[in-house]
Amino acid sequence: MQEIDREIAIIAAFLKPYAAQLTSVWIPLQIALIGTAALIAFGVAILIRRRVDLVSMTMGLPPYVRIVVRALWDYLGTILFTVLVFLMRVEMLVLTAPSRSYLLSVAVNLATAWIVIVVLTSVIRNKLAKRIVAVSAWTIAALSIIGLLDRVQQALNSVAITIGGLKITPLLVIKTSVLLLLALWAATAASNFLDRRLHSYSELTPSVQELLAKLARLALITLAIVVVMGSVGIDLSALALFSGAVGVGIGFGLQKIVSNLVSGIILLADKSIKPGDVITVGNSFGWVTNMGARYTLVDTRDGREYLIPNEDFVTQRVINWSYSNPQVQLEVNFGVTYGSDPHLVRRVAIDAAASVPRVLATPQPVCHLVEFADSAVKFTLRFWICDPIDGVTNVRGMVLLALWDAFKREGIDIPYPMRDLQITKPVRVVIGDEAPSPG
Repeated sequence: MQEIDREIAIIAAFLKPYAAQLTSVWIPLQIALIGTAALIAFGVAILIRRRVDLVSMTMGLPPYVRIVVRALWDYLGTILFTVLVFLMRVEMLVLTAPSRSYLLSVAVNLATAWIVIVVLTSVIRNKLAKRIVAVSAWTIAALSIIGLLDRVQQALNSVAITIGGLKITPLLVIKTSVLLLLALWAATAASNFLDRRLHSYSELTPSVQELLAKLARLALITLAIVVVMGSVGIDLSALALFSGAVGVGIGFGLQKIVSNLVSGIILLADKSIKPGDVITVGNSFGWVTNMGARYTLVDTRDGREYLIPNEDFVTQRVINWSYSNPQVQLEVNFGVTYGSDPHLVRRVAIDAAASVPRVLATPQPVCHLVEFADSAVKFTLRFWICDPIDGVTNVRGMVLLALWDAFKREGIDIPYPMRDLQITKPVRVVIGDEAPSPG
């Protein structure tokens, strides 16, 4: 606490000469000039925005150039304010001593720093990250402009706690947080760029593309963390005991997440599941559209998207309709009456299946008599398709409709349930209002 009090006293002593100038006429004059410049600049900016169409002006420019122009356009008032205050500062230097226009100099430098930071951070897509980076950078620039940066650093570095030989100070926490945020943003942007590049190589299979993209992302994020820790002077060996204890606790808490991550890497490595495959896992049928670090996205034909954990593909039975061969065999079971000719039924069923456009001619459909049941002769019709991604239930329906039409045309009857009622005792039927006789 004594060190903090000493730093506060030093900062107060630093600001004392400037506080004394508040009694001078030059301070109110500079404040009035700054306020006037702000009113004029933002008023002119509003008039310019009303008369100029930014979209038509930037049409045809490269994307990043449009982003920068948009950032400058949003802060047009600040740019005009900086220009006006700079001109006032130049005029004040001609008319009087430099110390009497100090506030104008500070205002110009702060506004210029903000404009430069806004332009540089305009390429960051994440709004929260962009805001944090901009505010942090401008705060550091503002402290440097007014000459308090070293004092603030000393104050933040004067308080510390020691954990396992590592001295943790507020300054270390701030530096680590800012650098870690920037490094993770850069690693994420680089991994997204590599992901797009890898998916553009058609010679790589989808599973290999996803595997390389996930490994690149993991390696870049790990490298970013290690570089930041080393740049701020943190010895990773000093955190061995602490990180080991934390790692055990996190390991139990993140057991399922780690399991899904490892399962996803295994699936990509052995190519058992890859984007574009048509699968059935549990009651979910659809095609794989994306394989993430924790889950696999399965898109169904009814518009629903199932987020299935990667672990389920390793521990459960999965049907991959297009694992090594896109051709899939389907079957339709049906029955006919005993009065129908089974040889005719087989020929009609095969011709009906072959008439469906999605049914393959090779291998050709086959029909087998499988059972003489109580009330029907049962058959199984098997046929092949090569596009399971377009659905299997719909092609079964088309085959059944073709069978129905063919059976109607050939006079083949499809049996329906019939029940025989046997009466063992005499039953008297009463018609109308006749009352039953006694006994």
